[in-house]
Amino acid sequence: MDKKQILVVDDEQGIRDIINEYLVLEDFEVIEAIDGVDGLNKFKNHLISVVILDVMLPKMDGWKVCREIRATSSVPIIMLTARGEEYDKLFGFELGIDDYMVKPFSPKELLARIKAILGRSNKVVEEPEKLNRLQIEEVLIDFDARSVYLGKKLLSMTPKEYDLFSFFVNNQGKVFSREQLLNQVWGYEFLGDVRTVDTHIKMLRETLGKYRKWITTAWGIGYKFQVEEKV
Repeated sequence: MDKKQILVVDDEQGIRDIINEYLVLEDFEVIEAIDGVDGLNKFKNHLISVVILDVMLPKMDGWKVCREIRATSSVPIIMLTARGEEYDKLFGFELGIDDYMVKPFSPKELLARIKAILGRSNKVVEEPEKLNRLQIEEVLIDFDARSVYLGKKLLSMTPKEYDLFSFFVNNQGKVFSREQLLNQVWGYEFLGDVRTVDTHIKMLRETLGKYRKWITTAWGIGYKFQVEEKV
């Protein structure tokens, strides 16, 4: 079996070395890039399974690299950032990243997140076996196309927003804690930052517009998806 290739784009040699050391021990093949342009070229010329992408890069920053990759691929992207402000996280998720880690980070935790992402790549979210589409009021979910429409308008959802929405739709009325959502949607056994869930809930509510009311907060517990029955 061919080794899975992990692209590490970071201009710091020390960061690349330590990531390389941990990944090679787990039988991954590491492709290194020292700047944004180099990273895009390496991505185009290799069969990459996961991208580890620094935000602050020479020649082309990580945000632009992410946009370029997302224009043609849904490959999992983990961003590395020296800052942890909410704006950076929200901006990254809106671009379609799958996760982020703030420097300095634990290489073991990064490895665990990579394994979790790869472990869920072929079983993203359980969806109805017989239903290819589901209509809820004005919202149409096309499970085959992983698309959601409001009327005739295609809603712009990141891959993880869709995963979260699809999970909620198929578990309507059930309350899930943030840790449970991380486990079910992201695949983390309590390794992720639970604030990641809050950020995606905020994004999903904004995307749903007037139907944001479907996602309710169970105070002190987590979140629930519930469509009000018409009388």
